[in-house]
Amino acid sequence: MSLFAKKSLQVLLGQAAESEKGLKRTLSAGSLVALGIGAIIGAGLFVRTAAAAAQNAGPSVTLGFVVAAIGCALAGLCYAELSSSIPIAGSAYTYSYATMGELIAWIIGWDLILEYAVGAATVGIAWSEYLNNLLVNVLHWKAIPYEWCHSPFEHNIDGVHGLINLPALFIVSALTLLLIKGTQESALVNGIIVVTKVAIVVLIIIIGWQFINPANHTPYIPPTGTYTDHQGISHNFGGIMGILGAAGVVFFAFIGFDAVSTAAQEAKNPKRDMPIGILGSLAVCTILYILFAHVLTGVASTDDFRTTGKEASVAYAINTYMQGYGWLGQLVTIAILAGFSSVILVMLLGQSRVFYSMSKDGLLPKTFSAIHPKYKTPHKASLFVLILVGLFAAFVPGDVVGDMSSIGTLFAFMLVCAAVIVLRKTNPELKREFKTPLVPLVPILGIIVCGAMIFGLGWTNWLRLIGWLALGFIVYFGYSKKNSIVQKTLRGEKTDND
Repeated sequence: MSLFAKKSLQVLLGQAAESEKGLKRTLSAGSLVALGIGAIIGAGLFVRTAAAAAQNAGPSVTLGFVVAAIGCALAGLCYAELSSSIPIAGSAYTYSYATMGELIAWIIGWDLILEYAVGAATVGIAWSEYLNNLLVNVLHWKAIPYEWCHSPFEHNIDGVHGLINLPALFIVSALTLLLIKGTQESALVNGIIVVTKVAIVVLIIIIGWQFINPANHTPYIPPTGTYTDHQGISHNFGGIMGILGAAGVVFFAFIGFDAVSTAAQEAKNPKRDMPIGILGSLAVCTILYILFAHVLTGVASTDDFRTTGKEASVAYAINTYMQGYGWLGQLVTIAILAGFSSVILVMLLGQSRVFYSMSKDGLLPKTFSAIHPKYKTPHKASLFVLILVGLFAAFVPGDVVGDMSSIGTLFAFMLVCAAVIVLRKTNPELKREFKTPLVPLVPILGIIVCGAMIFGLGWTNWLRLIGWLALGFIVYFGYSKKNSIVQKTLRGEKTDND
């Protein structure tokens, strides 16, 4: 059936070859690890940790991080094999096209658009909020007026309505222009940011360890029950379900390592560097997450996280229980801003590269695969992403999105795991610089663990994902199927590649 026509591996590998028209190979293994850490450490570490502790697991949020990390590691092993075997831009979209056919590839590409675009806009809105926090609490300047840093759909207790979120639009625009300038320059800026925020995280772990109160870790796994938050939403709290619920919440903190694979066509030696970049960044972040969560839940109690607000919890814990280290609380604000910036950068990188790959295949308009003659980056795709993400960041409230970015990513992970099994059967002769161990066991476990986390996110998020996919099918059957290079080849029509 033509809907499941596959893209030839020979064509993919040919596209990966170095050429003057292709993307410029500038990224080393170290740059890819930094890129991954830049994407992963951000809102999740400083915000979601306290939220999961308050709503789901208490101090056993560390076990939630372990469950989420296991799911990511299983998917990461699969990503490492595919990205080293098929070193082409596009991530899970490209791998699905080569293994499970065009319709599945379209679904995952459309899914990745949701993950990266919505994720970048949401983090941009959070960046705007923390910029005001920096201006007022650290620099002791005046805050940006409410109407210029909130969407038209928001108003404060004094009845002042927002007009446009200028700081969010600014950071998205600035980072997009940096990406157009060049991936190497973006990687340099990202590297500086990564060193800054990792240093602050390590400081919190080392200094905070001596302020851990053992009573806050007792019981480590709270008894099974429920917790109703200030919005009236009920959450499973304590026991196994609490830990699984926490895993679903903190999974957002791991989103980003898969974005490393979207830069495969810009890696100097993708067969060696891609596995190092993906698994290396995941390993570093997992260790930091577990240590950070252990310290944070030991310094402050679960009740503190419930009463002081998710965003303020880390700074509150430092200022309240770590006397003499107020300067560290101020550094946390700087680390959060830096973390958000690098997350947005990598999300925008991943989004533009997915657009680039889908455009090259004819599934999106040809203009998105245009390469800048000087900078060798997909500048038109990046500018379109800027419009898409910028409009959302400037005019839509941040809480509209919920957990859609997480559910989209988990769905992508499941398809990547399945792609490894399929490719082993259909192309056993393919040269694999890195092999996922224990196939099909590891990919199947990856599918099960990621599926369990999707289950934990609840039916409202399932409906949102279904709605987004329904819109995607309209675009596919209305435009993409007619213009697909693979479909044109099957129909015997002339393509741009002829």
